[in-house]
Amino acid sequence: MNLLAVTHYLEALDFQKEIVKIQTIFGGKNPHPNWLVGGVPSPINVDGAGAVGAVNMANLNMVKDICDRTIEFVDQVYIPDLLAIAGFYKEWAGIGGGLASQNVMSYGDFPDIPNDYSSKSLLLPQGVILGGDLKKVMDVDLKAADQVQEWVTHSWYKYGDEAKGLHPFDGVTDPNFVLGPGTKGTRTAIDNVDENAKYSWVKSPRWKGNAVEVGPLARYLVAYARGHKEIQEQVNGALKALDVPITALFSTLGRTAARGLECQWAAHKMRYFYDQLIANVKAGDLATANTDKWEPSSWAAECKGVAPVEAPRGALAHWVKIKNTRIESYQCVVPTTWNAGPRDAKGQIGAYEASLLNTPMANPQQPLEILRTIHSFDPCLACATHVMGPDGEELVSVKVR
Repeated sequence: MNLLAVTHYLEALDFQKEIVKIQTIFGGKNPHPNWLVGGVPSPINVDGAGAVGAVNMANLNMVKDICDRTIEFVDQVYIPDLLAIAGFYKEWAGIGGGLASQNVMSYGDFPDIPNDYSSKSLLLPQGVILGGDLKKVMDVDLKAADQVQEWVTHSWYKYGDEAKGLHPFDGVTDPNFVLGPGTKGTRTAIDNVDENAKYSWVKSPRWKGNAVEVGPLARYLVAYARGHKEIQEQVNGALKALDVPITALFSTLGRTAARGLECQWAAHKMRYFYDQLIANVKAGDLATANTDKWEPSSWAAECKGVAPVEAPRGALAHWVKIKNTRIESYQCVVPTTWNAGPRDAKGQIGAYEASLLNTPMANPQQPLEILRTIHSFDPCLACATHVMGPDGEELVSVKVR
């Protein structure tokens, strides 16, 4: 099984370059697609045979072929491998749960009705579950001052009053790298941090004061609790194939399985949206952007807004305030910030720390079990940390040997 899994893993790495061609066709480049502001850089030109940088029929047919091959690979290789390997690691259905067994959050995504982000439109529903109560899903309001707040009690930043959290609209990112009295080592070679003081470059975001986990598992738990039929059937099928109870979802095993199941769901949705695109093109709808607010003279003197999305790693949102056509304030809270954030003013730990509690290790000198659980989150600490000097100078350099 190990040999088969490694073989298919290498095949998946090779196939990745095919999948990203879709992003390149519509977004003009990969990575970092630039279609988010101003529409897509690649115009639709179905009759432009051989046109460079245009979405023509040749490129659209290529997209269709890649979508179909992606579905085939996920359905026939990835999911069977996932279930087969999971069968050898059922004990991990009781390890690495942490906040996944208590608090999860999803902003929701993939509107079926264009530009409609209401609950009736989102193919992946939004919501928050607290205390593991799947019968009660609360709505998320990212503009409400009492919902999302960030704390820096144990983060290397400073607020005027660190006993309070700040909503991202009022957020402050002011570095304050100080080591606690219990820290062992130096500023450039820390051996052991003082957990009672500041110990992380990641802030501590909270939803109504609660630490929550975000990511594929959170999305699937929210969707399952919301009665999402497709996802319920997927989850129930996987649980039956592995002969494990629903509580197995709240674990490292469940977190890893949710990422695979969501990959399968998303692969089929690629073809679903592709078919809608082709239908629109055939009907003569070639618009790629809403230009109602294109002219700066139409903008309000002062305004603010938030742009949420469910990124692969989980709930991501950017909050911005604009004054006289210029950005006055900009704050983002990324998925790894939610999951990797340190303790807050109440001493509540984040998802990473919570998931590691009570994890048995065969050899503490080689903590593979710790890595396995952290890897199940697919961490990106480079995204979660926001470190800058007043003049752009380097603040710290870390070498990993």
